Amino acid sequence: MRPYRTHLLISGAAAFILGVCCEMRISAEKNITQNDPVNLAVDKAVKWLVSVQGKDGGWGQDGGETSYVRVGERLESNGNDVANTAVAAEALLHSGGNARTGQYRESLQRAVSFILDRVEQSPGEGLAVTNLKGTQIQRKLGPYIDTFLTSKLLGELDGTMGDARANARVRRALEKCVMKIEKNQLGDGSWNISGGWAPIVGTSMASQSLYVAQQKGVAVQPATMAKIQDYTQKTAAAPPASLSTASVEVSAMSVEVSAASAGVSLYKKSQELEQLSRTDKDRQTNAVAISGIRSQLADSRFVTGFGSIGGEEFFSWLNISTSLHRAGGPEWEKWNGDMKTKILKIQNEDGTWAGHHCITGRVAVTSAAVLMLLADREPVADLKTLSRNK
Repeated sequence: MRPYRTHLLISGAAAFILGVCCEMRISAEKNITQNDPVNLAVDKAVKWLVSVQGKDGGWGQDGGETSYVRVGERLESNGNDVANTAVAAEALLHSGGNARTGQYRESLQRAVSFILDRVEQSPGEGLAVTNLKGTQIQRKLGPYIDTFLTSKLLGELDGTMGDARANARVRRALEKCVMKIEKNQLGDGSWNISGGWAPIVGTSMASQSLYVAQQKGVAVQPATMAKIQDYTQKTAAAPPASLSTASVEVSAMSVEVSAASAGVSLYKKSQELEQLSRTDKDRQTNAVAISGIRSQLADSRFVTGFGSIGGEEFFSWLNISTSLHRAGGPEWEKWNGDMKTKILKIQNEDGTWAGHHCITGRVAVTSAAVLMLLADREPVADLKTLSRNK
């Protein structure tokens, strides 16, 4: 009996030591996670977004209520708008949880309700999902950016709402947005609709939203996707436009340019890179164009964009991160590390990011920064798999 009992004692001691070691390891890992700079920055940013959400569930240019607007920030419209609410809701979604679970599910539910109400009230014809015009984000990314960002958000939410009725409501609104976007595609295949400074960013969001919807099983016409692919391949092959070809008018709060990309190569090339790199087949077919765009990432002037950081830069960087993450490898690792360092350094003390030109509002810029910081945590999988994991 003694050898047996001795064996038990030794095994018990070993188990105790192993248990302590495991607890220490788990505790250390938890501490590392909690103190990870990205986690801390995202947590601070999302808490700010939730804290300034409007009573109606929406957000505007600089917050959800007028009282949250910074001194010196000139509002370009009154009230909360669909576009800012959609990108803020997407930041909440990607930071963890969904409309059913997670710390911020109630805020996300309120935001989705704000958006769905307006989509449902919008006419069946035309591209608009809101009657609010002249917002800062519309003036910069095009008058229908609300529709594009909403469609992208609803595509990600589709099938994740927790009950059949809520899922059906989201699907109907998504299908309505998809129909609007398809019917109003321009002859060249883009959505570079006049009325914005850099509508190419809006075109990128429109195309991405259709791609997301398509992956979720929503009927999207093959011809629509073929036209935007053809448009992008042609623009990627075209010689670079000179800034002198764009008509530029600069004032303290306004920069207006007639060119679709505002003459800024970053905006145009980031759209091309995202569009041309969605699948393995795309990356093979468009390898030459993709390689040319990637080679520009080493040029700080190209990455800087307009020359100072505005919301357009953040959305363009997000496109690049999405694209590079798909293929992985050293280029992605370098880009992701460099951009995280850059973004973390310019976060404001209150947890926000704000633009220094054009899209200056904290809501859109902070939301885009959060999505950028979390780009490497998204599964490199088809969106059907992603929806099941949300």
